[in-house]
Amino acid sequence: MSWFNSGAIAISLVLASTSVFAEVAGSRDLDVLPRFAGSKIVSFQESAELERIYPQGAIRRISGKLRYEREVAAQGQLTALTYQLPSTHSADEVFAAAREALQAQNAELLYWCVGRECGASSLWANAVFNNATLYGSDDQQSYALMRLAEPRQDTLLALYSITRGNKRAYLHAEMLAASQPLSEVLPTPATLLRQLKSSGELRLLKQVEPTDAWVELLGRSLRLDSTLRVSISGAQANAWREALIEQRVRSSRMELDEIDVTGVQLKILR
Repeated sequence: MSWFNSGAIAISLVLASTSVFAEVAGSRDLDVLPRFAGSKIVSFQESAELERIYPQGAIRRISGKLRYEREVAAQGQLTALTYQLPSTHSADEVFAAAREALQAQNAELLYWCVGRECGASSLWANAVFNNATLYGSDDQQSYALMRLAEPRQDTLLALYSITRGNKRAYLHAEMLAASQPLSEVLPTPATLLRQLKSSGELRLLKQVEPTDAWVELLGRSLRLDSTLRVSISGAQANAWREALIEQRVRSSRMELDEIDVTGVQLKILR
């Protein structure tokens, strides 16, 4: 092989390597979301004023229109970025790390779905996030919508992870700081149950006393799995238990716990 040919090959390999590892110019991480080691930003967008609609339910297309059970609509400053994940870690693993990092900052989980229960990946990629890179297997996707804690309670953060057919995995994150105060947004019953089962506990820091809306929501969550037994703790734990009994949750499924917690906390009894 001539020097010219070998030199050209070496140069092309260097250029290819540079293109693989180079990130989008001007991109940056979100201040509330630490980057997973080995990830790289492959798309980045900032908009001073943009309206977004985030689903709170499985997404479907019926008669040409997108349908989902509930939604959260807001307008404001948007920062959106997509990470390509290292091949040594799964999309599920990175998604879990991101969700847990946000919840450790007391972000409120409004919706969480996994796999086919989210709906078609093609709709999430093209209709919700307008990012074709996010199209992959319906079985290998996860989505979470979260609301940041005070003093940033008017900021939403959406997470979406996907593994494509070529086995490349991505995590997409969008943070929208609403220009107008957000009204109260309740989580879905299935989201609360998934959260309880995933960590063994459910903390509701702001719900000290039982209110009609939250009692109904918790009751619906617990009725989704009639085999689940929980302990309830907090200053008003007994009031919560009595209110949940009125919501047709069997008394034998709930015990009182005397530990001191903020708000109300449910823990799975093993």
